[in-house]
Amino acid sequence: MQNMVHHYLSTPNPFILFGVDHIAGTIISIALWIGLPWYAKNNLTKSMQDRVGVIIGFIVMSNYLVWVVLELIAGSFDIKLHLPFQLCRFANLAIPIVMIWKPERIFQILYFWGMSGMLQAMITPDVTHGFPHFHYFRFLIGHNGMVLALIYAIVVYNLKPTLKGLWESFLALNLFLLLAVGVNFILDANYFWICGKPPTASLLDYMGPWPWYILVGEFVALLHYMAAYAPFHFIKKGSTLD
Repeated sequence: MQNMVHHYLSTPNPFILFGVDHIAGTIISIALWIGLPWYAKNNLTKSMQDRVGVIIGFIVMSNYLVWVVLELIAGSFDIKLHLPFQLCRFANLAIPIVMIWKPERIFQILYFWGMSGMLQAMITPDVTHGFPHFHYFRFLIGHNGMVLALIYAIVVYNLKPTLKGLWESFLALNLFLLLAVGVNFILDANYFWICGKPPTASLLDYMGPWPWYILVGEFVALLHYMAAYAPFHFIKKGSTLD
């Protein structure tokens, strides 16, 4: 069993940037982002809306947990690689809190984390395996599924990002950065890509060498946050003018 799982997880199945797997996954994700929240909002009872939201949240969370279990079975689990100190993994574990209890502050933090980092990951995915490998679906669910959960919370639960939430999320991002620095120091790891860039192509490749790309990344993240907030700013401004 161990050898079989280890062989499966480590067998190469190259992912091609903007290849068929990438484009098809993106198209399906966009269809779900639009279609599922709209259908739930207009056709489901409140109890069913809540149930669907909880299911989405637990699918996203379980996606990371299943990966950890498989790595443990394969005997390849590594505390330097597989703990939840990458932003997307931590957000995956936290999203059921939003989908069940709908706390405003946690939604704000996860919204700006999700709509900046997750959408960037969709464009330049940090994934090494293509369809139909587990790692392909793990990445798709962990990132695009996270965006689906956030859009669902906005459309169905009427949670809305705010300017205050933007700054709170940015503060939370930097606190998470400090946490990852501590973990990296203790474990000699590279969580949150603080000690080096990811092995696959990413936006970090255009931000200069270490450690400057970390500082540049702060400004890029803030720009992403502002872009994620902009539609709601203009909608609110338009409502005020009306």
